[in-house]
Amino acid sequence: MKLHKLEIGSRFESCGQQATLLNVMNNHAWADVRFDGETNTYISAGTEVKPIIENAKIKKSFVYNDGGRKEAGRKGNTGDCVTRAICIATGLPYMEVYNRLAEGNATQRKSKRERYSKSRNGVKTASRGIFTKRKWFKDYMNELGFEFVATMTIGSGCKVHLKADELPKGTIICRVSRHYVAVIDGVINDTYDCSRNGTRCVYGYWKLSD
Repeated sequence: MKLHKLEIGSRFESCGQQATLLNVMNNHAWADVRFDGETNTYISAGTEVKPIIENAKIKKSFVYNDGGRKEAGRKGNTGDCVTRAICIATGLPYMEVYNRLAEGNATQRKSKRERYSKSRNGVKTASRGIFTKRKWFKDYMNELGFEFVATMTIGSGCKVHLKADELPKGTIICRVSRHYVAVIDGVINDTYDCSRNGTRCVYGYWKLSD
């Protein structure tokens, strides 16, 4: 990789030494860098360098991803986070997942233990939230090859937060307060960064069965 392809402020390694890119000058012919213990060192921007991986991981904690919603012709903001998360994690078409969830909402029975919602129960829609504790939803996730891993129990307190170093590698779907979100190798894939700066508690997550 060439030095001029890095962003200003990037950390990199060259000739066994770590440095920071301060400025690129004269149409990328030369660059001003800071080696550890030495400042204002000029180096050719054509020099081969190795970016320091840790720096890239810090920057990449969120990626905008609507799960194919826009491509499917859906407009506006709505409560379709469950559909989007499943689409992102599986690669399935948006409308295929949406219609399956909408059908589940339309046919589910009124529960005595769960608050009844006139906007969801008996209504064929997946845009107003999904009762993810229902058996039909769990069966659907199992059909897709997922199994649920609980990370919080009654009285246990929050053990896992929505941040890369507390989540497993791979593709998972996290259940947080009033929201579902796909996370791929620690990177949030959603329409916004819902991590609350890494403080949001994860109640559990769906992962593909081994």
